[in-house]
Amino acid sequence: MDLKQIEYFVRVAELGSFTRASVALSIAQPALSRQVRELEVDLRQHLLQRHGRGVTLTDAGKLMLEHGRGILHQVARAREDLDRARGALTGQVSVGLPPSLARVLTVQVCRAFRQHLPEATLSITEGLSAQMQDWLQTGRLDVALLYNAPVSSELSMDPFMEEELFVVSPRPDTRAGLGEDTERPARLEELARDPLIVPSRPNALRMVVERRMADLGLAPRIAMEIDGVPAILDLVSEGLGYAVLPRHAVLTATKPERYLLRPVHPARLVAEVSIVTSTRRITTATQQRTIELVKAAALSLQAKP
Repeated sequence: MDLKQIEYFVRVAELGSFTRASVALSIAQPALSRQVRELEVDLRQHLLQRHGRGVTLTDAGKLMLEHGRGILHQVARAREDLDRARGALTGQVSVGLPPSLARVLTVQVCRAFRQHLPEATLSITEGLSAQMQDWLQTGRLDVALLYNAPVSSELSMDPFMEEELFVVSPRPDTRAGLGEDTERPARLEELARDPLIVPSRPNALRMVVERRMADLGLAPRIAMEIDGVPAILDLVSEGLGYAVLPRHAVLTATKPERYLLRPVHPARLVAEVSIVTSTRRITTATQQRTIELVKAAALSLQAKP
Protein backbone atom coordinates (compact mmCIF):
# COMPACT_ATOMS: atom_id res chain seq x y z
CA MET A 1 0.00 0.00 0.00
CA ASP A 2 1.15 3.50 -0.83
CA LEU A 3 0.77 6.22 1.83
CA LYS A 4 -0.44 8.73 -0.72
CA GLN A 5 -3.14 6.31 -1.87
CA ILE A 6 -4.24 5.81 1.73
CA GLU A 7 -4.38 9.58 2.28
CA TYR A 8 -6.44 10.04 -0.88
CA PHE A 9 -8.84 7.24 0.06
CA VAL A 10 -9.36 8.63 3.58
CA ARG A 11 -10.13 12.10 2.23
CA VAL A 12 -12.60 10.76 -0.36
CA ALA A 13 -14.29 8.61 2.31
CA GLU A 14 -14.56 11.51 4.77
CA LEU A 15 -15.89 13.97 2.19
CA GLY A 16 -18.13 11.41 0.47
CA SER A 17 -17.18 12.63 -2.98
CA PHE A 18 -14.26 12.46 -5.45
CA THR A 19 -15.13 15.97 -6.60
CA ARG A 20 -14.92 17.50 -3.13
CA ALA A 21 -11.77 15.50 -2.31
CA SER A 22 -10.02 16.59 -5.51
CA VAL A 23 -10.60 20.22 -4.56
CA ALA A 24 -9.41 19.68 -0.98
CA LEU A 25 -6.30 17.80 -2.14
CA SER A 26 -5.59 20.06 -5.14
CA ILE A 27 -5.39 17.06 -7.49
CA ALA A 28 -7.24 16.37 -10.73
CA GLN A 29 -10.24 14.12 -10.22
CA PRO A 30 -9.17 11.47 -12.80
CA ALA A 31 -5.77 11.14 -11.11
CA LEU A 32 -7.43 10.89 -7.70
CA SER A 33 -9.85 8.23 -8.91
CA ARG A 34 -6.98 6.26 -10.46
CA GLN A 35 -4.97 6.29 -7.20
CA VAL A 36 -7.93 5.06 -5.15
CA ARG A 37 -8.70 2.39 -7.73
CA GLU A 38 -5.08 1.17 -7.57
CA LEU A 39 -5.46 0.85 -3.79
CA GLU A 40 -8.60 -1.25 -4.27
CA VAL A 41 -6.76 -3.48 -6.78
CA ASP A 42 -3.84 -3.88 -4.39
CA LEU A 43 -6.19 -4.87 -1.56
CA ARG A 44 -8.43 -6.93 -3.87
CA GLN A 45 -11.45 -5.29 -2.23
CA HIS A 46 -14.03 -2.74 -3.30
CA LEU A 47 -13.72 0.08 -0.75
CA LEU A 48 -16.20 2.54 -2.22
CA GLN A 49 -19.58 2.31 -3.89
CA ARG A 50 -19.83 5.04 -6.50
CA HIS A 51 -23.21 6.63 -7.27
CA GLY A 52 -24.64 9.85 -8.64
CA ARG A 53 -24.47 11.72 -5.34
CA GLY A 54 -20.89 10.70 -4.54
CA VAL A 55 -19.57 7.60 -2.77
CA THR A 56 -20.42 5.43 0.22
CA LEU A 57 -18.18 2.99 2.05
CA THR A 58 -18.44 -0.76 1.66
CA ASP A 59 -17.88 -2.93 4.74
CA ALA A 60 -14.26 -3.33 3.65
CA GLY A 61 -14.06 0.42 3.12
CA LYS A 62 -15.25 1.13 6.66
CA LEU A 63 -12.54 -1.15 8.01
CA MET A 64 -9.91 0.43 5.77
CA LEU A 65 -10.98 3.92 6.84
CA GLU A 66 -10.36 3.06 10.47
CA HIS A 67 -6.96 1.55 9.70
CA GLY A 68 -6.09 4.33 7.27
CA ARG A 69 -6.69 7.03 9.84
CA GLY A 70 -4.53 5.15 12.31
CA ILE A 71 -1.73 4.71 9.76
CA LEU A 72 -1.74 8.41 8.81
CA HIS A 73 -1.84 9.32 12.49
CA GLN A 74 1.23 7.18 13.19
CA VAL A 75 3.10 8.68 10.24
CA ALA A 76 2.33 12.18 11.51
CA ARG A 77 3.56 11.17 14.96
CA ALA A 78 6.78 9.78 13.46
CA ARG A 79 7.42 13.09 11.73
CA GLU A 80 6.69 14.90 14.97
CA ASP A 81 9.14 12.68 16.89
CA LEU A 82 11.84 13.46 14.34
CA ASP A 83 11.10 17.18 14.66
CA ARG A 84 11.29 16.80 18.42
CA ALA A 85 14.73 15.24 18.05
CA ARG A 86 15.91 18.56 16.68
CA GLY A 87 14.25 20.43 19.54
CA ALA A 88 11.05 21.66 17.87
CA LEU A 89 7.54 21.26 19.30
CA THR A 90 5.62 20.73 16.07
CA GLY A 91 2.93 18.53 14.58
CA GLN A 92 -0.85 18.42 14.97
CA VAL A 93 -2.65 17.68 18.22
CA SER A 94 -6.31 16.64 18.21
CA VAL A 95 -8.21 17.42 21.42
CA GLY A 96 -11.72 16.28 22.32
CA LEU A 97 -13.95 18.25 24.70
CA PRO A 98 -17.41 17.40 26.10
CA PRO A 99 -20.21 19.80 25.12
CA SER A 100 -20.54 21.24 28.63
CA LEU A 101 -16.86 22.28 28.58
CA ALA A 102 -16.24 23.02 24.90
CA ARG A 103 -17.87 26.43 24.84
CA VAL A 104 -15.96 27.78 27.83
CA LEU A 105 -12.59 26.15 27.13
CA THR A 106 -12.11 26.29 23.35
CA VAL A 107 -11.04 29.92 22.99
CA GLN A 108 -8.85 29.80 26.10
CA VAL A 109 -7.08 26.62 24.99
CA CYS A 110 -6.57 27.94 21.45
CA ARG A 111 -5.11 31.19 22.76
CA ALA A 112 -2.67 29.37 25.07
CA PHE A 113 -1.74 26.88 22.35
CA ARG A 114 -0.88 29.62 19.88
CA GLN A 115 1.23 31.37 22.49
CA HIS A 116 3.20 28.33 23.70
CA LEU A 117 3.22 26.10 20.60
CA PRO A 118 3.42 28.47 17.62
CA GLU A 119 4.89 25.83 15.27
CA ALA A 120 2.22 23.20 16.03
CA THR A 121 -1.36 22.82 14.81
CA LEU A 122 -4.40 22.33 17.05
CA SER A 123 -7.67 20.56 16.23
CA ILE A 124 -10.56 20.65 18.74
CA THR A 125 -13.56 18.35 18.41
CA GLU A 126 -16.70 18.41 20.54
CA GLY A 127 -18.19 15.02 21.36
CA LEU A 128 -19.94 12.86 23.90
CA SER A 129 -17.83 10.64 26.16
CA ALA A 130 -18.62 7.36 24.37
CA GLN A 131 -17.77 8.90 21.00
CA MET A 132 -14.49 10.34 22.24
CA GLN A 133 -13.40 7.01 23.74
CA ASP A 134 -13.78 5.44 20.28
CA TRP A 135 -11.99 8.35 18.61
CA LEU A 136 -9.04 8.01 20.99
CA GLN A 137 -8.71 4.32 20.13
CA THR A 138 -8.94 4.85 16.36
CA GLY A 139 -6.50 7.77 16.36
CA ARG A 140 -8.94 10.54 15.50
CA LEU A 141 -8.14 12.16 18.86
CA ASP A 142 -4.84 12.39 20.72
CA VAL A 143 -6.24 13.80 23.96
CA ALA A 144 -9.73 14.09 25.45
CA LEU A 145 -11.37 15.50 28.55
CA LEU A 146 -13.84 12.95 29.89
CA TYR A 147 -16.28 12.94 32.79
CA ASN A 148 -16.04 9.80 34.95
CA ALA A 149 -13.83 8.02 32.43
CA PRO A 150 -14.26 4.21 32.52
CA VAL A 151 -11.34 1.99 33.50
CA SER A 152 -9.90 0.46 30.33
CA SER A 153 -6.63 -1.12 29.26
CA GLU A 154 -7.00 0.88 26.03
CA LEU A 155 -7.03 4.25 27.78
CA SER A 156 -4.62 6.08 30.07
CA MET A 157 -6.49 8.30 32.56
CA ASP A 158 -5.30 11.20 34.69
CA PRO A 159 -8.11 12.46 37.01
CA PHE A 160 -7.24 16.01 37.95
CA MET A 161 -10.37 17.81 39.14
CA GLU A 162 -13.99 17.43 40.22
CA GLU A 163 -16.98 19.43 39.08
CA GLU A 164 -20.10 19.95 41.16
CA LEU A 165 -23.40 19.59 39.34
CA PHE A 166 -26.34 21.90 39.99
CA VAL A 167 -30.08 21.68 39.43
CA VAL A 168 -30.94 24.22 36.73
CA SER A 169 -34.39 25.78 36.58
CA PRO A 170 -35.85 28.95 35.05
CA ARG A 171 -36.06 31.93 37.36
CA PRO A 172 -39.60 32.50 38.69
CA ASP A 173 -40.27 35.51 36.45
CA THR A 174 -39.46 33.49 33.30
CA ARG A 175 -41.12 30.24 34.37
CA ALA A 176 -43.92 28.80 32.25
CA GLY A 177 -45.28 25.70 33.89
CA LEU A 178 -43.00 24.84 36.81
CA GLY A 179 -43.75 25.46 40.47
CA GLU A 180 -42.25 28.36 42.41
CA ASP A 181 -38.64 27.93 43.38
CA THR A 182 -36.00 29.59 45.55
CA GLU A 183 -32.22 29.32 45.76
CA ARG A 184 -32.44 26.81 48.59
CA PRO A 185 -30.44 23.58 48.09
CA ALA A 186 -32.22 20.76 46.31
CA ARG A 187 -32.59 17.25 47.73
CA LEU A 188 -32.34 14.15 45.56
CA GLU A 189 -35.69 12.97 46.91
CA GLU A 190 -37.28 16.15 45.53
CA LEU A 191 -35.35 15.99 42.27
CA ALA A 192 -36.63 12.45 41.65
CA ARG A 193 -40.16 13.87 41.46
CA ASP A 194 -39.28 16.65 39.03
CA PRO A 195 -39.32 16.33 35.22
CA LEU A 196 -35.72 16.21 34.00
CA ILE A 197 -34.29 17.17 30.62
CA VAL A 198 -31.11 15.12 30.20
CA PRO A 199 -28.81 13.76 27.47
CA SER A 200 -29.34 10.21 26.29
CA ARG A 201 -27.40 7.35 27.85
CA PRO A 202 -24.53 6.70 28.39
CA ASN A 203 -23.86 10.42 28.99
CA ALA A 204 -21.53 10.66 32.01
CA LEU A 205 -23.35 13.52 33.76
CA ARG A 206 -26.69 11.76 33.43
CA MET A 207 -25.18 8.60 34.90
CA VAL A 208 -23.96 10.56 37.95
CA VAL A 209 -27.58 11.52 38.68
CA GLU A 210 -28.95 8.03 38.08
CA ARG A 211 -26.33 6.31 40.25
CA ARG A 212 -26.74 8.68 43.17
CA MET A 213 -30.50 8.30 43.02
CA ALA A 214 -30.20 4.52 42.78
CA ASP A 215 -28.16 4.56 46.00
CA LEU A 216 -31.27 5.95 47.69
CA GLY A 217 -33.66 3.58 45.95
CA LEU A 218 -34.87 6.34 43.63
CA ALA A 219 -35.12 6.77 39.87
CA PRO A 220 -35.17 10.02 37.85
CA ARG A 221 -38.31 11.14 36.08
CA ILE A 222 -37.02 11.70 32.55
CA ALA A 223 -39.19 14.15 30.64
CA MET A 224 -36.96 14.54 27.55
CA GLU A 225 -33.64 13.24 26.25
CA ILE A 226 -31.70 15.97 24.42
CA ASP A 227 -28.08 15.66 23.32
CA GLY A 228 -27.06 19.30 23.39
CA VAL A 229 -26.50 21.74 26.26
CA PRO A 230 -27.89 24.85 24.47
CA ALA A 231 -31.08 23.00 23.53
CA ILE A 232 -31.47 21.65 27.07
CA LEU A 233 -31.16 25.16 28.51
CA ASP A 234 -33.66 26.56 26.00
CA LEU A 235 -36.20 23.95 27.08
CA VAL A 236 -35.53 24.68 30.76
CA SER A 237 -36.12 28.39 30.14
CA GLU A 238 -39.49 27.48 28.61
CA GLY A 239 -40.46 25.73 31.85
CA LEU A 240 -40.56 22.25 30.33
CA GLY A 241 -38.31 20.65 32.93
CA TYR A 242 -35.14 20.86 35.00
CA ALA A 243 -31.53 20.11 34.05
CA VAL A 244 -28.48 18.97 36.01
CA LEU A 245 -25.33 20.66 34.74
CA PRO A 246 -22.00 22.17 35.86
CA ARG A 247 -22.11 25.85 36.79
CA HIS A 248 -20.04 27.04 33.81
CA ALA A 249 -22.42 25.36 31.32
CA VAL A 250 -25.08 27.82 32.49
CA LEU A 251 -22.86 30.88 32.98
CA THR A 252 -21.72 30.67 29.35
CA ALA A 253 -25.30 30.41 28.03
CA THR A 254 -26.68 33.22 25.85
CA LYS A 255 -28.78 34.60 28.73
CA PRO A 256 -27.50 33.09 32.00
CA GLU A 257 -29.70 35.45 34.01
CA ARG A 258 -32.72 33.38 32.94
CA TYR A 259 -31.64 30.44 35.10
CA LEU A 260 -31.49 29.53 38.76
CA LEU A 261 -28.69 27.23 39.98
CA ARG A 262 -29.29 25.11 43.07
CA PRO A 263 -26.69 22.82 44.68
CA VAL A 264 -27.77 19.33 45.71
CA HIS A 265 -27.52 18.67 49.47
CA PRO A 266 -26.69 16.75 51.55
CA ALA A 267 -25.70 14.25 48.81
CA ARG A 268 -23.63 16.44 46.45
CA LEU A 269 -23.55 15.53 42.78
CA VAL A 270 -19.92 15.52 41.63
CA ALA A 271 -18.32 14.42 38.35
CA GLU A 272 -14.64 13.55 38.05
CA VAL A 273 -12.81 15.13 35.12
CA SER A 274 -9.86 13.26 33.57
CA ILE A 275 -7.34 13.84 30.82
CA VAL A 276 -7.44 10.69 28.70
CA THR A 277 -5.06 9.38 26.03
CA SER A 278 -4.72 6.08 24.19
CA THR A 279 -2.35 3.44 25.54
CA ARG A 280 -1.72 2.32 21.96
CA ARG A 281 0.32 5.42 21.11
CA ILE A 282 3.22 7.25 22.70
CA THR A 283 2.38 10.72 24.02
CA THR A 284 4.68 13.17 22.23
CA ALA A 285 6.23 16.28 23.76
CA THR A 286 3.80 18.48 21.82
CA GLN A 287 0.84 16.48 23.09
CA GLN A 288 2.17 16.59 26.66
CA ARG A 289 2.51 20.37 26.50
CA THR A 290 -1.03 20.57 25.12
CA ILE A 291 -2.28 18.42 28.01
CA GLU A 292 -0.72 20.88 30.45
CA LEU A 293 -2.44 23.80 28.72
CA VAL A 294 -5.84 22.04 28.70
CA LYS A 295 -5.48 21.17 32.40
CA ALA A 296 -4.60 24.75 33.31
CA ALA A 297 -7.60 26.09 31.36
CA ALA A 298 -9.99 23.61 33.01
CA LEU A 299 -8.66 24.26 36.51
CA SER A 300 -9.08 28.01 35.98
CA LEU A 301 -12.85 27.39 35.86
CA GLN A 302 -12.82 26.42 39.51
CA ALA A 303 -11.05 29.64 40.44
CA LYS A 304 -13.87 31.71 38.96
CA PRO A 305 -16.90 32.59 41.13
